[in-house]
Amino acid sequence: MQTKIPRPRWGKRRGTVRLTRRGRIALIAGGAAVVATAVAVPLLLPDDDARPETLTIPEGWRSGQVYEAVDKALRVPAGTTKQAVPKAGLKLPAEARGNPEGYLFPATYPLNSKSTPASVLSFMVNTANKKYEGGSVAAGADRNAVNVYQTVTIASMIEAEAGSEEEMGKVARVIYNRLDQGIPLQMDSTVNYALNRSTLITSDRDTKINSPYNTYARMGLPPTPIGNPGDAAMRAAASPPAGDWLYFVTVKPGDTRFTANYEEHQRNVKEFNDVSKQS
Repeated sequence: MQTKIPRPRWGKRRGTVRLTRRGRIALIAGGAAVVATAVAVPLLLPDDDARPETLTIPEGWRSGQVYEAVDKALRVPAGTTKQAVPKAGLKLPAEARGNPEGYLFPATYPLNSKSTPASVLSFMVNTANKKYEGGSVAAGADRNAVNVYQTVTIASMIEAEAGSEEEMGKVARVIYNRLDQGIPLQMDSTVNYALNRSTLITSDRDTKINSPYNTYARMGLPPTPIGNPGDAAMRAAASPPAGDWLYFVTVKPGDTRFTANYEEHQRNVKEFNDVSKQS
């Protein structure tokens, strides 16, 4: 990873246009960023080492972050929750192949003396199933010619890419437009997931990694969700607004520009480079 922000490579050729990640840093250093209903992760325990009464999972957290949070909340050795997954009897869709990524629904969960890693994970997955199996998500999947699991995958990318809830619908539309037109998604968030990191900088070398999550090198959606999306991202994935956008770039925080025109996108990218030089 480079120590300074490199100029984006958008202008080389049409087939390598890169999509910029969201205009705010989230999930860095363990994922302190919180959106919507998830206000904080109450993992600070009192001096008597008692368990907290609730555990809050923020939108967008990856499964590894959730496992770590459950371990800390239940005061069990690190890695216990991850090891519990195969025998937890989680009610996951067949497409998930036992991987709960995307189905550890962000919310506040009650804890008590009988809580175990398996019971907490089951609560999360059951909550996700109730959300995802509802009429709006299923109907949206049908309209968008995808299944529910793919809708969750798209929502996870929206959660990672959008700088605000207001941008989520447009990010969703960019994803669907690129899928419909047979254009690689080229999402930095999926590359970050493959590299197990969170950053706003993606190098050319990063985009050439051999991974099914490399949406620069591979067509279509990644094989699984890349995090656990919340309600807003799911709504955006199920019911995106109409639009012809194919590109977006966050010129500066709060200024994300969407366009269907490659030349306009190049101008936006130039402005992004100019702003980056000044910062």
